[in-house]
Amino acid sequence: MRIVLVGPPGAGKGTQAKVVAERLGIPAISTGDIFRANVAAGTELGVEAKKFMDKGLLVPDEVTIGLIRDRFTEPDAREGFLLDGFPRNVAQAEALETMLTGIEVKLDRVVELKVDNDEVVRRIAGRRLCRNDSGHIFHVDSKPPKTEGVCDLCGGELYQRDDDREETVRERLRVYETETAPIVGFYAERGLLASVDAMGPLEAVTERILAALEAE
Repeated sequence: MRIVLVGPPGAGKGTQAKVVAERLGIPAISTGDIFRANVAAGTELGVEAKKFMDKGLLVPDEVTIGLIRDRFTEPDAREGFLLDGFPRNVAQAEALETMLTGIEVKLDRVVELKVDNDEVVRRIAGRRLCRNDSGHIFHVDSKPPKTEGVCDLCGGELYQRDDDREETVRERLRVYETETAPIVGFYAERGLLASVDAMGPLEAVTERILAALEAE
């Protein structure tokens, strides 16, 4: 299957992409992973992408599209894929459509993960990370540390990233509504869209996604 996963920040796209892709036996393709891999490898497009990433800017569409096109040529993606983080606007959706037509394949389904804005803010603004580069993540509501501000596993200080602050999260949601949400209509017009309630336990959301993919 060839699938696109869309939804606001905090909807669980990254987590669900990995789980669903594994269940289906296809690669989960994340633009973030592609950027990092190409930057590390020093590819021509990776060098170009790094110029923008280093400035905290979005990588331009033409660079992103080129990296995605290259990824589709790798053996593991020839029989299917799950895209996470691309397309992020209608221009990219149109470019993806043209790209897939050029290699004589098409999307099977676009799954929209639906979460209300207050829940997104709760999920993201409640995150706390360990400063000791351990990768340990806690949440003030759903996974609080035993001692406030202290990592249970290594004793490191827990902190909130600037990107996770409520005002920043609400701005990210505004940008999503302006730039990315319109692709929902784009795919609905093509009969590809399936909307899934992304509230609740991870396993329950996964089953809803799989059910949506199996539905005609």
